[in-house]
Amino acid sequence: MSASSSDDPPEDMVDTENVGGLGEIIPPWMMPLWSRVQLIQDFRDTHGPTYIKFIEAIISIALTGGYIYWLTLYFGG
Repeated sequence: MSASSSDDPPEDMVDTENVGGLGEIIPPWMMPLWSRVQLIQDFRDTHGPTYIKFIEAIISIALTGGYIYWLTLYFGG
């Protein structure tokens, strides 16, 4: 049995080299808004892991502070 082109997975049959994002289908009047979305996406691609660690640290500090405040109200009140 020989492998034919129909035996290839569908992903191999599609050219994905020059595939663009939504910028190809966005109407011209929405391009200023789309450029802002692209800036956010570029920021996430560049600084994503660091940004997430920073936000997690802020949230954990806020939650710890709230829990300590709740404990002081519960036991001290």
